[in-house]
Amino acid sequence: MGFAFGMKRVLPIIVLSQFLCTSTWFTGSVVAPTFIQNLGLDSSFLGWMTSAVQGGFIIGTLIFAFLGLADKYSPVRIFSLFAILAAASNFMITTSANIYIVLALRLITGIALAGIYPVGMKIAADHSKQGLGKLLGWLVGALVLGTAFPHALILLAQNVDWKLVVYGSSFLCFIGAVLMVSLVKDGPYRQQRSNIAKNAIGRAFEIPAFRVAALGYFGHMWELYAFWAFVPWMIELFINSHGAAPISASFICFMTIAIGAVSCIIFGIKSQHFAKDKLAFGALAGSLICCLLLPVVFYIGNWSLFIFLLLSWGFLVIPDSPLFSTLVAQSVPAEINGASLMIVNCIGFAITIVSIQMLSLLSTYENPTVIWLLAIGPIVGLLVYKAKSTSWEPTSPLRH
Repeated sequence: MGFAFGMKRVLPIIVLSQFLCTSTWFTGSVVAPTFIQNLGLDSSFLGWMTSAVQGGFIIGTLIFAFLGLADKYSPVRIFSLFAILAAASNFMITTSANIYIVLALRLITGIALAGIYPVGMKIAADHSKQGLGKLLGWLVGALVLGTAFPHALILLAQNVDWKLVVYGSSFLCFIGAVLMVSLVKDGPYRQQRSNIAKNAIGRAFEIPAFRVAALGYFGHMWELYAFWAFVPWMIELFINSHGAAPISASFICFMTIAIGAVSCIIFGIKSQHFAKDKLAFGALAGSLICCLLLPVVFYIGNWSLFIFLLLSWGFLVIPDSPLFSTLVAQSVPAEINGASLMIVNCIGFAITIVSIQMLSLLSTYENPTVIWLLAIGPIVGLLVYKAKSTSWEPTSPLRH
């Protein structure tokens, strides 16, 4: 009965824990303007706050991938321990005005998130015999809501000290850790390995279906986090060019990111009935179109059209993520799916640092056409898919 029975109880807890814990991801980016204003920093500090977390995540996923931690030890316990670490390091940015200490703490938060996000997917995969695409759609949807949540806190408490936003996200992360360790057990389809083969990652990249899914994911990641990080910049640039927004800028930010949670769930459900690769690369193509059109809307200068396109981009920029992760997990033997998900996440997030830093540099020109930098990833991913000569039959006998 796998998914149909066991996941009725477990899925909501995993999803809720993922949401609560990932609320720490973009907290630094949301409060960065306060640091910039109070300490007289350059606007590029926003890029550094975001990249510090991404860098930490890369370090964490490298450690997990090469040591095979998620395949050797209890994923539930790993998730909970690293969630507590994320809550603590996130909380501690309120205790220092030294930007280097703050960046170091964001780096530690990123390392901790490597034990939350991909490990959460591993826990879900270990509980699911069927319907993995749908399940990961819910999980990534939780990540999206967690990412958007700090914007909601700012919106709901505009005149409240920024530290309360940090306290709130840290508390939620701790609650997520408690929920996971208290109410979720390691899944029945987990295949524990005391020794992960040293060539597990090499084995994965020898599989054509894995390579295409991974390259599609990398193209998606080039665009995703840079888009999320610079939504406030896009809105501010539009305000400077065309006057005040008709609604709160924080609300536009929140909705642009949060709407992706809806699309993840929709695409996850659709993946039960349609080919996952077509859905994933279709979303990537739609996201590319939004990217190419946005600078055109700047020159038109219509707020309604601008908000509509931002929401459309937010809707299409993320639902391919759980689908690519599903294709990755299904394309490798079950005993190395944890390490495979980790290394794909690691490389993907390394790519986000490059795109974020490049866009951060170009954003100083205050020209909307710099957004076209983000089109590079989807274009590469779509070209790889067009050239593919492989089927998408899963290697693992456990997931269909």
